[in-house]
Amino acid sequence: MKTFKNFIGGKWQEPASGEFFENRNPANWDDVIGQFPLSDQRDVECAVLSAQRGFEIWRSTPAPARGDVLRRVGDIMAKRKEEIADLMTREMGKPLTETRGDVQEGIDTAYYASSEGRRLFGHTVPSELKNKWAMSFRRPIGIAGLVTPFNFPMAIPTWKAFPALTCGNAVILKPAEDVPHTATALVEVLLEAGLPPEVIQLVHGRGEIAGKALVEHPKVPVISFTGSTETGSFVGETCGRMHKRLSLEMGGKNAMIVLDDANLELALDGVLWGAFGTTGQRCTATSRLLLQSGVHDEFLSRLVERVRTLKLGDGRAKGTDIGPLISEAALNKVEKYVDIGVAEGGDLLIGGRRAQGGGKGLEKGFFYEPTIFARVEAGMRIEQEEIFGPVLSVIRVTNVDEAFAINNGVKYGLSSSVYTRDVNVAFRAQNELDNGITYINAPTIGAEAHLPFGGVKQTGNGHREGGWGVYDFYSETKVGYVDFSGQLQRAQIDNYLGTPD
Repeated sequence: MKTFKNFIGGKWQEPASGEFFENRNPANWDDVIGQFPLSDQRDVECAVLSAQRGFEIWRSTPAPARGDVLRRVGDIMAKRKEEIADLMTREMGKPLTETRGDVQEGIDTAYYASSEGRRLFGHTVPSELKNKWAMSFRRPIGIAGLVTPFNFPMAIPTWKAFPALTCGNAVILKPAEDVPHTATALVEVLLEAGLPPEVIQLVHGRGEIAGKALVEHPKVPVISFTGSTETGSFVGETCGRMHKRLSLEMGGKNAMIVLDDANLELALDGVLWGAFGTTGQRCTATSRLLLQSGVHDEFLSRLVERVRTLKLGDGRAKGTDIGPLISEAALNKVEKYVDIGVAEGGDLLIGGRRAQGGGKGLEKGFFYEPTIFARVEAGMRIEQEEIFGPVLSVIRVTNVDEAFAINNGVKYGLSSSVYTRDVNVAFRAQNELDNGITYINAPTIGAEAHLPFGGVKQTGNGHREGGWGVYDFYSETKVGYVDFSGQLQRAQIDNYLGTPD
Protein backbone atom coordinates (compact mmCIF):
# COMPACT_ATOMS: atom_id res chain seq x y z
CA MET A 1 0.00 0.00 0.00
CA LYS A 2 1.33 3.41 -0.97
CA THR A 3 1.87 5.83 1.90
CA PHE A 4 1.36 9.57 1.33
CA LYS A 5 2.56 12.41 3.53
CA ASN A 6 1.73 15.92 4.59
CA PHE A 7 3.57 18.83 3.00
CA ILE A 8 4.82 20.97 5.89
CA GLY A 9 7.93 23.08 6.30
CA GLY A 10 8.88 22.77 2.66
CA LYS A 11 9.02 18.97 2.62
CA TRP A 12 6.87 15.87 2.58
CA GLN A 13 6.70 14.43 6.07
CA GLU A 14 4.80 11.95 8.19
CA PRO A 15 2.29 13.11 10.82
CA ALA A 16 3.42 13.67 14.39
CA SER A 17 1.11 10.87 15.52
CA GLY A 18 2.64 8.34 13.14
CA GLU A 19 -0.92 7.27 12.31
CA PHE A 20 -2.59 7.03 8.91
CA PHE A 21 -6.02 6.41 7.40
CA GLU A 22 -6.96 4.50 4.27
CA ASN A 23 -8.31 6.16 1.16
CA ARG A 24 -10.55 3.80 -0.83
CA ASN A 25 -12.48 3.90 -4.09
CA PRO A 26 -16.20 4.45 -3.34
CA ALA A 27 -17.11 2.53 -6.49
CA ASN A 28 -15.12 -0.49 -5.31
CA TRP A 29 -14.30 -0.55 -1.61
CA ASP A 30 -11.73 -3.31 -2.21
CA ASP A 31 -9.60 -0.82 -4.17
CA VAL A 32 -7.25 0.88 -1.70
CA ILE A 33 -5.64 4.01 -3.13
CA GLY A 34 -3.22 4.52 -0.26
CA GLN A 35 -2.87 5.65 3.30
CA PHE A 36 -2.74 9.30 4.32
CA PRO A 37 -1.68 11.10 7.50
CA LEU A 38 -3.95 11.40 10.51
CA SER A 39 -2.71 14.83 11.51
CA ASP A 40 -3.37 16.62 14.79
CA GLN A 41 -2.64 19.92 16.52
CA ARG A 42 1.12 19.32 16.39
CA ASP A 43 1.10 19.13 12.60
CA VAL A 44 -1.04 22.23 12.34
CA GLU A 45 1.35 24.10 14.64
CA CYS A 46 4.32 23.16 12.44
CA ALA A 47 2.37 24.17 9.35
CA VAL A 48 1.59 27.58 10.85
CA LEU A 49 5.22 28.24 11.77
CA SER A 50 6.31 27.34 8.26
CA ALA A 51 3.53 29.39 6.65
CA GLN A 52 4.63 32.43 8.64
CA ARG A 53 8.07 32.14 7.07
CA GLY A 54 6.52 31.59 3.65
CA PHE A 55 4.30 34.62 4.05
CA GLU A 56 7.27 36.93 4.61
CA ILE A 57 8.78 35.73 1.33
CA TRP A 58 5.59 35.75 -0.68
CA ARG A 59 4.15 39.05 0.47
CA SER A 60 7.23 40.88 -0.85
CA THR A 61 6.97 39.18 -4.25
CA PRO A 62 5.36 41.59 -6.74
CA ALA A 63 1.76 40.66 -7.47
CA PRO A 64 2.35 40.24 -11.24
CA ALA A 65 5.16 37.80 -10.43
CA ARG A 66 2.81 35.91 -8.13
CA GLY A 67 0.39 35.80 -11.03
CA ASP A 68 3.09 34.31 -13.25
CA VAL A 69 3.35 31.33 -10.89
CA LEU A 70 -0.41 30.81 -11.15
CA ARG A 71 -0.19 30.95 -14.93
CA ARG A 72 2.37 28.15 -14.87
CA VAL A 73 0.06 26.23 -12.53
CA GLY A 74 -2.66 26.44 -15.18
CA ASP A 75 -0.27 25.24 -17.87
CA ILE A 76 0.82 22.23 -15.80
CA MET A 77 -2.74 21.32 -14.86
CA ALA A 78 -3.73 21.43 -18.52
CA LYS A 79 -0.95 18.97 -19.38
CA ARG A 80 -1.90 16.66 -16.49
CA LYS A 81 -5.65 17.03 -16.92
CA GLU A 82 -6.44 13.43 -17.86
CA GLU A 83 -4.19 11.99 -15.16
CA ILE A 84 -5.69 14.18 -12.43
CA ALA A 85 -9.25 13.49 -13.60
CA ASP A 86 -8.60 9.74 -13.45
CA LEU A 87 -7.20 9.79 -9.91
CA MET A 88 -10.03 12.09 -8.84
CA THR A 89 -12.71 9.73 -10.18
CA ARG A 90 -11.00 6.82 -8.46
CA GLU A 91 -11.15 8.45 -5.04
CA MET A 92 -14.37 10.47 -5.37
CA GLY A 93 -16.53 8.47 -7.77
CA LYS A 94 -18.08 10.88 -10.24
CA PRO A 95 -17.65 10.06 -13.95
CA LEU A 96 -14.59 11.16 -15.86
CA THR A 97 -16.64 13.63 -17.87
CA GLU A 98 -17.29 15.45 -14.59
CA THR A 99 -13.81 15.20 -13.11
CA ARG A 100 -12.35 16.55 -16.33
CA GLY A 101 -14.63 19.53 -15.81
CA ASP A 102 -13.46 19.76 -12.20
CA VAL A 103 -9.84 20.01 -13.37
CA GLN A 104 -10.84 22.51 -16.06
CA GLU A 105 -12.35 24.74 -13.37
CA GLY A 106 -8.99 24.68 -11.66
CA ILE A 107 -7.24 25.58 -14.91
CA ASP A 108 -9.66 28.44 -15.59
CA THR A 109 -9.28 29.69 -12.02
CA ALA A 110 -5.49 29.61 -12.35
CA TYR A 111 -5.51 31.72 -15.50
CA TYR A 112 -8.02 34.14 -14.02
CA ALA A 113 -5.95 34.45 -10.83
CA SER A 114 -2.85 34.99 -12.93
CA SER A 115 -4.40 37.96 -14.69
CA GLU A 116 -5.66 39.40 -11.39
CA GLY A 117 -2.02 39.73 -10.31
CA ARG A 118 -1.97 42.80 -12.58
CA ARG A 119 -5.41 44.03 -11.48
CA LEU A 120 -5.28 44.22 -7.69
CA PHE A 121 -6.73 47.67 -8.02
CA GLY A 122 -7.04 50.34 -5.38
CA HIS A 123 -8.54 53.79 -5.80
CA THR A 124 -7.06 57.24 -6.17
CA VAL A 125 -9.59 59.87 -5.16
CA PRO A 126 -9.58 63.66 -4.72
CA SER A 127 -8.79 64.96 -1.27
CA GLU A 128 -11.02 67.61 0.21
CA LEU A 129 -7.90 69.64 1.00
CA LYS A 130 -5.36 71.35 -1.23
CA ASN A 131 -2.03 69.74 -2.03
CA LYS A 132 -3.01 66.41 -0.54
CA TRP A 133 -3.12 63.01 -2.22
CA ALA A 134 -5.57 60.28 -1.15
CA MET A 135 -5.56 56.64 -2.25
CA SER A 136 -6.30 53.06 -1.25
CA PHE A 137 -4.42 49.88 -2.11
CA ARG A 138 -4.46 46.15 -1.39
CA ARG A 139 -2.22 44.34 1.08
CA PRO A 140 -2.02 40.62 1.88
CA ILE A 141 -3.38 39.54 5.25
CA GLY A 142 -1.26 36.60 6.40
CA ILE A 143 -2.05 32.89 6.56
CA ALA A 144 -5.25 31.62 4.97
CA GLY A 145 -6.60 28.36 6.37
CA LEU A 146 -8.70 26.50 3.78
CA VAL A 147 -11.06 23.67 4.72
CA THR A 148 -12.53 22.03 1.62
CA PRO A 149 -15.14 19.33 0.85
CA PHE A 150 -15.08 16.08 -1.12
CA ASN A 151 -17.43 16.82 -4.02
CA PHE A 152 -15.15 19.10 -6.05
CA PRO A 153 -11.69 17.92 -4.96
CA MET A 154 -9.81 20.19 -7.37
CA ALA A 155 -12.15 23.04 -8.21
CA ILE A 156 -13.01 24.19 -4.69
CA PRO A 157 -9.44 24.14 -3.31
CA THR A 158 -8.36 26.18 -6.33
CA TRP A 159 -11.25 28.63 -5.89
CA LYS A 160 -9.83 29.35 -2.47
CA ALA A 161 -6.07 28.87 -2.80
CA PHE A 162 -5.39 30.67 -6.07
CA PRO A 163 -6.94 34.04 -5.13
CA ALA A 164 -5.36 33.80 -1.67
CA LEU A 165 -1.95 33.25 -3.26
CA THR A 166 -2.38 35.97 -5.87
CA CYS A 167 -3.14 38.43 -3.05
CA GLY A 168 0.15 37.48 -1.35
CA ASN A 169 -1.03 35.21 1.46
CA ALA A 170 0.43 31.90 2.57
CA VAL A 171 -1.98 28.95 2.49
CA ILE A 172 -2.66 25.94 4.69
CA LEU A 173 -4.97 23.45 2.99
CA LYS A 174 -6.95 20.86 4.96
CA PRO A 175 -8.85 18.82 2.34
CA ALA A 176 -11.72 16.46 3.07
CA GLU A 177 -10.39 13.11 4.23
CA ASP A 178 -12.38 11.43 1.43
CA VAL A 179 -10.26 13.05 -1.31
CA PRO A 180 -6.68 13.50 -0.09
CA HIS A 181 -5.02 12.26 -3.28
CA THR A 182 -6.35 15.11 -5.42
CA ALA A 183 -5.14 17.67 -2.88
CA THR A 184 -1.71 16.06 -2.94
CA ALA A 185 -1.66 16.36 -6.75
CA LEU A 186 -2.60 20.04 -6.47
CA VAL A 187 0.29 20.79 -4.13
CA GLU A 188 2.66 18.92 -6.44
CA VAL A 189 1.53 21.16 -9.31
CA LEU A 190 2.01 24.33 -7.23
CA LEU A 191 5.54 23.31 -6.32
CA GLU A 192 6.40 22.36 -9.90
CA ALA A 193 5.18 25.79 -11.01
CA GLY A 194 7.71 27.49 -8.73
CA LEU A 195 5.69 28.45 -5.67
CA PRO A 196 8.13 28.90 -2.76
CA PRO A 197 7.70 25.70 -0.72
CA GLU A 198 6.78 27.29 2.59
CA VAL A 199 3.99 29.34 1.02
CA ILE A 200 1.83 26.20 0.78
CA GLN A 201 1.18 23.66 3.51
CA LEU A 202 -0.94 20.50 3.14
CA VAL A 203 -2.34 18.95 6.31
CA HIS A 204 -4.38 15.78 5.91
CA GLY A 205 -6.67 14.34 8.54
CA ARG A 206 -10.10 14.44 10.08
CA GLY A 207 -12.08 17.65 10.23
CA GLU A 208 -12.87 17.36 13.93
CA ILE A 209 -9.15 17.18 14.76
CA ALA A 210 -6.93 18.73 12.07
CA GLY A 211 -9.61 21.04 10.68
CA LYS A 212 -10.64 22.18 14.13
CA ALA A 213 -7.04 22.90 15.09
CA LEU A 214 -6.59 25.01 11.97
CA VAL A 215 -9.77 27.00 12.55
CA GLU A 216 -8.87 27.61 16.20
CA HIS A 217 -5.22 28.57 15.67
CA PRO A 218 -4.67 32.18 16.78
CA LYS A 219 -2.02 32.83 14.09
CA VAL A 220 -4.35 32.00 11.20
CA PRO A 221 -6.34 35.21 10.60
CA VAL A 222 -8.29 34.04 7.53
CA ILE A 223 -10.51 30.95 7.26
CA SER A 224 -12.44 29.81 4.20
CA PHE A 225 -14.77 26.85 4.77
CA THR A 226 -17.00 24.87 2.45
CA GLY A 227 -19.17 22.16 3.97
CA SER A 228 -22.34 21.55 5.92
CA THR A 229 -24.33 24.30 7.59
CA GLU A 230 -23.98 22.51 10.93
CA THR A 231 -20.18 22.48 10.79
CA GLY A 232 -20.18 25.98 9.35
CA SER A 233 -22.05 27.19 12.42
CA PHE A 234 -19.23 25.93 14.65
CA VAL A 235 -16.63 27.50 12.38
CA GLY A 236 -18.54 30.78 12.41
CA GLU A 237 -18.82 30.85 16.20
CA THR A 238 -15.11 30.16 16.58
CA CYS A 239 -13.99 32.74 14.04
CA GLY A 240 -16.38 35.35 15.44
CA ARG A 241 -15.00 34.88 18.94
CA MET A 242 -11.41 35.08 17.65
CA HIS A 243 -12.08 38.02 15.28
CA LYS A 244 -10.98 36.10 12.18
CA ARG A 245 -11.97 36.94 8.66
CA LEU A 246 -14.28 34.13 7.52
CA SER A 247 -15.93 32.96 4.31
CA LEU A 248 -18.60 30.27 4.66
CA GLU A 249 -20.06 28.30 1.77
CA MET A 250 -22.60 25.80 3.07
CA GLY A 251 -25.81 24.00 2.15
CA GLY A 252 -28.48 24.36 -0.49
CA LYS A 253 -31.99 23.15 -1.24
CA ASN A 254 -32.26 24.34 -4.79
CA ALA A 255 -35.43 24.48 -6.86
CA MET A 256 -35.91 24.25 -10.60
CA ILE A 257 -39.19 25.80 -11.72
CA VAL A 258 -40.76 24.59 -14.98
CA LEU A 259 -43.65 26.76 -16.16
CA ASP A 260 -46.37 25.90 -18.66
CA ASP A 261 -44.67 27.81 -21.48
CA ALA A 262 -41.29 26.10 -21.01
CA ASN A 263 -39.32 24.17 -23.61
CA LEU A 264 -39.94 20.77 -22.02
CA GLU A 265 -37.16 18.90 -23.79
CA LEU A 266 -34.63 21.49 -22.66
CA ALA A 267 -36.03 21.36 -19.13
CA LEU A 268 -35.80 17.55 -19.07
CA ASP A 269 -32.13 17.69 -19.98
CA GLY A 270 -31.63 20.33 -17.30
CA VAL A 271 -33.26 18.48 -14.43
CA LEU A 272 -31.50 15.20 -15.23
CA TRP A 273 -28.14 16.96 -15.07
CA GLY A 274 -29.07 19.18 -12.15
CA ALA A 275 -30.57 16.47 -9.96
CA PHE A 276 -28.38 13.47 -10.72
CA GLY A 277 -25.05 14.90 -11.88
CA THR A 278 -22.37 14.20 -9.26
CA THR A 279 -24.95 11.75 -7.80
CA GLY A 280 -26.75 14.75 -6.33
CA GLN A 281 -23.70 15.58 -4.21
CA ARG A 282 -23.53 19.28 -5.03
CA CYS A 283 -24.55 22.20 -2.89
CA THR A 284 -26.19 23.50 -6.09
CA ALA A 285 -27.91 20.22 -6.98
CA THR A 286 -31.52 20.39 -8.14
CA SER A 287 -33.25 18.73 -5.20
CA ARG A 288 -36.70 20.29 -5.75
CA LEU A 289 -38.63 20.35 -9.04
CA LEU A 290 -41.60 22.73 -9.16
CA LEU A 291 -43.92 21.90 -12.07
CA GLN A 292 -46.79 24.13 -13.10
CA SER A 293 -50.08 22.25 -13.36
CA GLY A 294 -50.38 22.48 -17.15
CA VAL A 295 -47.16 20.52 -17.76
CA HIS A 296 -46.91 18.54 -14.51
CA ASP A 297 -48.24 15.16 -15.64
CA GLU A 298 -46.58 15.04 -19.05
CA PHE A 299 -43.24 16.30 -17.78
CA LEU A 300 -43.17 13.90 -14.83
CA SER A 301 -43.98 10.91 -17.03
CA ARG A 302 -41.24 11.80 -19.47
CA LEU A 303 -38.78 12.42 -16.65
CA VAL A 304 -39.32 8.99 -15.10
CA GLU A 305 -38.73 7.34 -18.47
CA ARG A 306 -35.50 9.29 -18.95
CA VAL A 307 -34.28 8.34 -15.47
CA ARG A 308 -34.79 4.66 -16.29
CA THR A 309 -32.10 4.99 -18.98
CA LEU A 310 -29.40 6.32 -16.65
CA LYS A 311 -26.51 3.95 -16.14
CA LEU A 312 -24.87 3.54 -12.73
CA GLY A 313 -21.29 2.34 -12.44
CA ASP A 314 -17.62 3.08 -11.98
CA GLY A 315 -16.97 6.62 -13.16
CA ARG A 316 -13.96 5.43 -15.14
CA ALA A 317 -16.05 2.98 -17.19
CA LYS A 318 -17.37 4.09 -20.56
CA GLY A 319 -21.04 4.99 -20.59
CA THR A 320 -21.44 5.61 -16.86
CA ASP A 321 -23.93 8.38 -16.10
CA ILE A 322 -24.01 8.21 -12.30
CA GLY A 323 -21.22 7.17 -9.97
CA PRO A 324 -21.39 6.13 -6.33
CA LEU A 325 -22.06 8.18 -3.25
CA ILE A 326 -18.90 9.10 -1.42
CA SER A 327 -19.26 6.80 1.61
CA GLU A 328 -21.35 4.34 3.57
CA ALA A 329 -22.47 7.20 5.81
CA ALA A 330 -23.72 9.15 2.79
CA LEU A 331 -25.58 6.09 1.55
CA ASN A 332 -27.22 5.60 4.95
CA LYS A 333 -28.27 9.25 5.02
CA VAL A 334 -29.98 8.96 1.64
CA GLU A 335 -31.77 5.80 2.76
CA LYS A 336 -32.98 7.61 5.89
CA TYR A 337 -34.44 10.46 3.89
CA VAL A 338 -36.17 8.12 1.45
CA ASP A 339 -37.83 6.43 4.43
CA ILE A 340 -38.83 9.88 5.70
CA GLY A 341 -40.29 10.79 2.32
CA VAL A 342 -42.41 7.63 2.22
CA ALA A 343 -43.59 8.21 5.79
CA GLU A 344 -44.53 11.79 4.93
CA GLY A 345 -46.79 10.60 2.12
CA GLY A 346 -44.58 11.24 -0.88
CA ASP A 347 -45.25 9.09 -3.93
CA LEU A 348 -42.06 7.14 -4.68
CA LEU A 349 -42.11 6.90 -8.47
CA ILE A 350 -38.70 5.39 -9.17
CA GLY A 351 -35.58 4.36 -7.28
CA GLY A 352 -35.62 4.40 -3.52
CA ARG A 353 -33.12 1.61 -2.94
CA ARG A 354 -29.48 0.67 -3.09
CA ALA A 355 -28.43 -0.34 -6.58
CA GLN A 356 -28.31 -4.10 -7.08
CA GLY A 357 -25.15 -5.69 -8.43
CA GLY A 358 -26.57 -7.71 -11.30
CA GLY A 359 -23.07 -8.83 -12.21
CA LYS A 360 -21.93 -5.22 -12.66
CA GLY A 361 -19.93 -5.01 -9.43
CA LEU A 362 -22.20 -2.37 -7.92
CA GLU A 363 -22.37 -4.29 -4.66
CA LYS A 364 -18.76 -3.30 -3.94
CA GLY A 365 -19.56 0.40 -3.98
CA PHE A 366 -21.97 2.93 -2.50
CA PHE A 367 -24.48 3.07 -5.33
CA TYR A 368 -28.03 4.32 -4.93
CA GLU A 369 -30.69 4.40 -7.62
CA PRO A 370 -31.77 7.86 -8.84
CA THR A 371 -34.96 8.53 -6.92
CA ILE A 372 -38.03 10.69 -7.59
CA PHE A 373 -40.83 11.56 -5.18
CA ALA A 374 -44.06 13.05 -6.52
CA ARG A 375 -46.94 14.60 -4.51
CA VAL A 376 -44.44 16.37 -2.29
CA GLU A 377 -45.86 19.30 -0.35
CA ALA A 378 -44.08 22.43 0.83
CA GLY A 379 -42.93 21.91 4.40
CA MET A 380 -42.16 18.20 4.15
CA ARG A 381 -38.70 17.32 5.41
CA ILE A 382 -37.61 15.99 2.02
CA GLU A 383 -38.63 19.37 0.60
CA GLN A 384 -36.89 21.40 3.32
CA GLU A 385 -33.70 19.56 4.30
CA GLU A 386 -30.52 18.98 2.31
CA ILE A 387 -30.12 15.29 1.42
CA PHE A 388 -26.94 15.48 -0.70
CA GLY A 389 -27.81 12.49 -2.83
CA PRO A 390 -29.78 11.48 -5.95
CA VAL A 391 -33.24 12.27 -4.57
CA LEU A 392 -35.60 14.67 -6.34
CA SER A 393 -38.80 16.02 -4.78
CA VAL A 394 -41.53 17.10 -7.24
CA ILE A 395 -44.06 19.74 -6.23
CA ARG A 396 -47.10 20.81 -8.25
CA VAL A 397 -47.70 24.57 -8.42
CA THR A 398 -50.54 26.54 -9.98
CA ASN A 399 -48.81 29.80 -10.85
CA VAL A 400 -45.60 31.81 -10.78
CA ASP A 401 -46.32 33.46 -7.44
CA GLU A 402 -46.77 30.10 -5.72
CA ALA A 403 -43.60 28.74 -7.30
CA PHE A 404 -41.55 31.73 -6.18
CA ALA A 405 -42.92 31.51 -2.65
CA ILE A 406 -42.05 27.80 -2.37
CA ASN A 407 -38.58 28.45 -3.76
CA ASN A 408 -38.02 31.04 -1.04
CA GLY A 409 -39.56 28.96 1.73
CA VAL A 410 -36.43 27.12 2.85
CA LYS A 411 -33.56 28.13 5.12
CA TYR A 412 -31.04 27.96 2.27
CA GLY A 413 -30.56 30.37 -0.61
CA LEU A 414 -27.87 29.19 -3.01
CA SER A 415 -29.21 28.49 -6.50
CA SER A 416 -32.48 28.53 -8.42
CA SER A 417 -33.66 27.93 -11.95
CA VAL A 418 -36.68 28.92 -14.05
CA TYR A 419 -37.66 27.49 -17.43
CA THR A 420 -39.93 29.92 -19.28
CA ARG A 421 -40.29 31.78 -22.56
CA ASP A 422 -41.72 34.84 -20.81
CA VAL A 423 -39.06 37.54 -20.52
CA ASN A 424 -41.06 39.34 -17.85
CA VAL A 425 -41.11 36.26 -15.62
CA ALA A 426 -37.40 35.76 -16.26
CA PHE A 427 -36.57 39.20 -14.93
CA ARG A 428 -39.02 38.85 -12.05
CA ALA A 429 -37.12 35.70 -11.09
CA GLN A 430 -33.83 37.55 -10.96
CA ASN A 431 -35.34 40.07 -8.56
CA GLU A 432 -37.65 37.91 -6.45
CA LEU A 433 -35.98 34.52 -5.99
CA ASP A 434 -34.06 34.60 -2.74
CA ASN A 435 -30.85 33.00 -3.96
CA GLY A 436 -27.30 34.00 -4.70
CA ILE A 437 -27.57 32.53 -8.22
CA THR A 438 -30.56 32.28 -10.57
CA TYR A 439 -30.47 30.56 -13.95
CA ILE A 440 -33.00 31.09 -16.72
CA ASN A 441 -33.54 28.08 -19.01
CA ALA A 442 -30.62 26.23 -17.46
CA PRO A 443 -30.35 23.92 -14.42
CA THR A 444 -29.33 24.99 -10.93
CA ILE A 445 -25.74 23.92 -11.55
CA GLY A 446 -23.19 25.41 -13.91
CA ALA A 447 -21.29 28.23 -12.22
CA GLU A 448 -18.40 29.79 -14.14
CA ALA A 449 -15.02 30.53 -12.63
CA HIS A 450 -14.94 34.24 -13.40
CA LEU A 451 -18.23 35.05 -11.66
CA PRO A 452 -18.99 35.25 -7.93
CA PHE A 453 -20.38 32.06 -6.38
CA GLY A 454 -22.33 31.87 -3.16
CA GLY A 455 -25.70 32.23 -1.51
CA VAL A 456 -27.84 33.90 1.12
CA LYS A 457 -29.54 32.89 4.36
CA GLN A 458 -27.98 29.71 5.84
CA THR A 459 -26.03 29.00 2.67
CA GLY A 460 -23.28 31.45 3.56
CA ASN A 461 -22.20 34.56 5.39
CA GLY A 462 -22.17 37.05 2.54
CA HIS A 463 -18.76 36.44 1.00
CA ARG A 464 -18.35 34.88 -2.43
CA GLU A 465 -16.03 32.38 -4.03
CA GLY A 466 -14.78 33.05 -7.55
CA GLY A 467 -14.93 36.17 -9.65
CA TRP A 468 -13.58 39.52 -8.57
CA GLY A 469 -15.16 39.70 -5.12
CA VAL A 470 -13.00 36.95 -3.64
CA TYR A 471 -9.92 39.13 -4.07
CA ASP A 472 -11.41 41.60 -1.64
CA PHE A 473 -11.85 38.78 0.86
CA TYR A 474 -8.19 37.69 0.68
CA SER A 475 -6.71 41.18 0.91
CA GLU A 476 -6.80 44.14 3.27
CA THR A 477 -7.62 47.60 1.99
CA LYS A 478 -5.19 50.20 3.24
CA VAL A 479 -5.67 53.93 2.80
CA GLY A 480 -2.73 56.26 2.30
CA TYR A 481 -2.61 60.07 2.48
CA VAL A 482 0.25 62.25 1.27
CA ASP A 483 0.09 65.91 2.33
CA PHE A 484 2.57 68.08 0.42
CA SER A 485 1.10 71.44 1.45
CA GLY A 486 3.86 72.16 3.95
CA GLN A 487 1.38 73.10 6.67
CA LEU A 488 -1.05 71.46 9.07
CA GLN A 489 -4.37 70.80 7.37
CA ARG A 490 -7.30 69.42 9.32
CA ALA A 491 -9.58 67.15 7.33
CA GLN A 492 -13.28 67.68 8.11
CA ILE A 493 -12.37 70.74 10.18
CA ASP A 494 -10.75 73.00 7.64
CA ASN A 495 -13.20 73.81 4.85
CA TYR A 496 -12.89 72.67 1.26
CA LEU A 497 -11.23 75.92 0.19
CA GLY A 498 -8.40 75.32 2.61
CA THR A 499 -9.04 78.51 4.59
CA PRO A 500 -9.84 78.79 8.33
CA ASP A 501 -13.47 78.75 9.49
